[in-house]
Amino acid sequence: MRARHRVRTQPEAEGRPMSTAQTTPARPEAATSHPLLDVRDLTVTYPGGVAAVRGVDLTVAAGQKLGIAGESGCGKSTLALAMLRLLPSGSTTTGRIMLEGDDVLAMKWGRVRAVRWVGASIVFQGAMHSLNAVHRIGDQIAEPMLLHKTATPAGARKRVAKLLEDVGLPAARANAYPHELSGGQRQRVMIAMSLACDPRLIIADEPTTALDVMIQAQILRLIEQLVSEKNIGLIMISHDLAVLADTCDRLAVMYAGRVVEEGPARQVYDDARHPYGRALSTAFPRIGDASSRFAPQGLPGDPPDPSALPAGCTFHPRCPVAMDVCAVEDQFLRDAGPERSAACVHVDAHARDTADGAASDTPEPGDAEESRSSAT
Repeated sequence: MRARHRVRTQPEAEGRPMSTAQTTPARPEAATSHPLLDVRDLTVTYPGGVAAVRGVDLTVAAGQKLGIAGESGCGKSTLALAMLRLLPSGSTTTGRIMLEGDDVLAMKWGRVRAVRWVGASIVFQGAMHSLNAVHRIGDQIAEPMLLHKTATPAGARKRVAKLLEDVGLPAARANAYPHELSGGQRQRVMIAMSLACDPRLIIADEPTTALDVMIQAQILRLIEQLVSEKNIGLIMISHDLAVLADTCDRLAVMYAGRVVEEGPARQVYDDARHPYGRALSTAFPRIGDASSRFAPQGLPGDPPDPSALPAGCTFHPRCPVAMDVCAVEDQFLRDAGPERSAACVHVDAHARDTADGAASDTPEPGDAEESRSSAT
């Protein structure tokens, strides 16, 4: 049984916005021996005892893209905010969040503020609400560079122009206010801001929400290009498995604050082993599949209230293949194939069927001898 690591944390409201850091942290020399991000047994409890994240384990390597999927209320955004200690006052976070070998939860506040934007940055959901309406976008992109002292004022202006061009915007747009930009342009500004201090990890929370399909495709290709060119890690949060399967290397599906399935993104999308993962993947019509187009499948009900989770497997009230044991026994991640895991009792049955099928295909020694004799 895995030991639980509990870390005493200060109230999250004591931290100031990410731009209040005064110094740039030195990256650990031993970081190359660690994953870029290693989250272990992470639990987030809001005031009143509501557990929004319950024992999550995740790993992201440099140059890797990890997708996190799930319905609203499954804990995705809470997980993202916890990684940089941006949760509201009164929240309790336990576990470990190892960023380049340093535990974020054990850092003092000065160190945390220094890590934000430089070690890891976040693209918040809803660019219009994340940008300051009364400041020009160039000043907002330059702010973390100036506060972290990674550039002089003149150097920051040059870098702002370069960042805007990198994300497909004219450098002259640095003088614009957020309301003068379209939704897609504002989202590009948020991505440029997240790259201002050359972070090693970017957390993108619904980066294509409310964008039309053409702009969405451009943003996704841009993110892929930046990750490849700069060899940074990416955590991309979305409710759309199709988008994540097309963009990310690996995919984690969350439900009721836990990861219920994890594996190679395309495999999880095409052949989910957890019923919830299958429901998400069939919720959207697929190009070329007339049956999914004219008869899209849905999932009845809503995610459970985190303050009143059902007994046993939290998905069993909505599960179309639930068994009696699912109502009384909680299900944890188990091996579901090469580099895959799923928290479902049916995973064991699938593994047995696969093993039996492989065994039946193996010829008996006598059969092999008879086959060779016939051949001669």
